[in-house]
Amino acid sequence: MKLTIGHLFPDLLNLYGDRGNIQCLAKRLRWRGIEAEVKTFSIDEEIDFSALDIVLLGGGSDREQMLVCNRLKEIKSEFKAYVEDMGVVIAICGGYQLLGKYYETDEGKIDGLDIVDMYTVQEKGRLINNIFIKSDLFEMPIVGFENHGGRTYINDNKPLGKVVFGKGNNGKSGYEGVVYKNVIGTYLHGPLLPKNPQLCDYLLTKALERKYGADKAVLAPLDDIEEKEANKYIVDRYSDKIENFKERIRKLI
Repeated sequence: MKLTIGHLFPDLLNLYGDRGNIQCLAKRLRWRGIEAEVKTFSIDEEIDFSALDIVLLGGGSDREQMLVCNRLKEIKSEFKAYVEDMGVVIAICGGYQLLGKYYETDEGKIDGLDIVDMYTVQEKGRLINNIFIKSDLFEMPIVGFENHGGRTYINDNKPLGKVVFGKGNNGKSGYEGVVYKNVIGTYLHGPLLPKNPQLCDYLLTKALERKYGADKAVLAPLDDIEEKEANKYIVDRYSDKIENFKERIRKLI
């Protein structure tokens, strides 16, 4: 078996180690004896989505997102067709924002891919911190780092998870990320997947199911001791902060 992973515009959209997500996807395939091919695409290259099994759209600054805006308009219909055909996508921060209808910034509106019924607006201040969330998809929490000025509103779509510590989509809803078909969008950097093997394997499983069928998509377990320890460190550290804050509040009441 083989999966082909497409990394879109890494020269422009690669904040906080997004390439580490590509490495994690490929490594976890190869460790299981599954062939992995990684294709990177610059802004002027043609993209054949029919040849891709997983697509990564990484994070970038507002300026870089503006640079890719016109290119995204050119591939919009092909990208959307890929998604509607259950293509697997992981979109991080700026890439997450670009999945929606638009991102309204102080310097103008960035048109999105309009793949998911959501939108982003720039608001005062940035949401910056470590973050962890609980997701219905997994027993293990999802951890990462967020740094975004945009506030994303996902309307009636399913969030990736509920924020336990951090701000998430907009600092108001209590939720982070979005799940649409086989698309996951999130503000979590870090890179995201090395500390969240459960999420990485979810994406791999969905891609294998789409390509080879559910009976061929059973992933052999891996020794994830280090990955789980990294995840647990973040969860424990910020769970303690939450408890200390609650204790201070109780003493004030």
